[in-house]
Amino acid sequence: MSEIQSLGYMVLEVSSLENWRSFAAELLGLQIGSCTDTVINLRMDEREQRIQLVQGEKDDLFAIGWEFKNLVDLNQYIETLKSKGVVVNAANEELCLQRKVESLYVCDDINGYTNEFFTGPVYAPISSPFYSSKLIGDGFETGELGLGHALVVARDYQASVDFYTQKLGLKITDYIRDSSVFPGVTVDATFMHTKTGRHHSLATAAMPSAKILQHMMIQVKDLNDVGLAFDRMKAANIPVIMGIGHHPNDKMVSFYIVTPSGFGLEFGFGGIVVDDNDWHVKTYQQLSDWGHEFQIKP
Repeated sequence: MSEIQSLGYMVLEVSSLENWRSFAAELLGLQIGSCTDTVINLRMDEREQRIQLVQGEKDDLFAIGWEFKNLVDLNQYIETLKSKGVVVNAANEELCLQRKVESLYVCDDINGYTNEFFTGPVYAPISSPFYSSKLIGDGFETGELGLGHALVVARDYQASVDFYTQKLGLKITDYIRDSSVFPGVTVDATFMHTKTGRHHSLATAAMPSAKILQHMMIQVKDLNDVGLAFDRMKAANIPVIMGIGHHPNDKMVSFYIVTPSGFGLEFGFGGIVVDDNDWHVKTYQQLSDWGHEFQIKP
């Protein structure tokens, strides 16, 4: 059966494109790509866009773009979705051009955003290679592993897990149940991966949040870039949610900050890749095994 290859892109609806422009380029080290009055495309590699910022009042996740290797795999997957009762529609040419892909289908997500399934991402000209003015290492960890990951707050936790695994076909990597984060509340989180194996491209959790997107993650190839980015955040007085620490499940060294839209962003290094041939699903009892001290109380 055809599978999702990776998390290819994310679309964020943001109220201030200018705040995001400086945040993305000067603090995160992303490259500003093509722009209009209402859209900014952010580059992380040789592609025209990995994160698309769209002007709007939502300040939240608008869409997730799931990538397929070729059109045959995409079409097979769409037919499978339809056979499972998922309402999915082909995107028009205008949306394909905006997302910078050749073929695109869309369906509503159970948690209030849009899933987009695509193939044929547009690459920047060879004369315009990816360049970051801030990173000292070899850039962001993308390629076949995709953009990074998103943690989506579940309106109905079990229904969300069922939708992502039984309908969309994501594979469960592991679970975390932690009662130490929110007073009197146990955080249940399920972590899921795609065919290419980034530890998780999507996670969903039952937790208090005003946002659909609790946080998104981008990963660098050099640990030094994590420390340097953390220093930039502090110097710019960006609110830090959690300081530098380590997760026991994906082995990521990272920190969390508040984005201009109010949801979180994890900036990390060292996440593991899952090999389904020898992977065993586990349940962890803590979000972090060292560090990640809360600077903003949850």
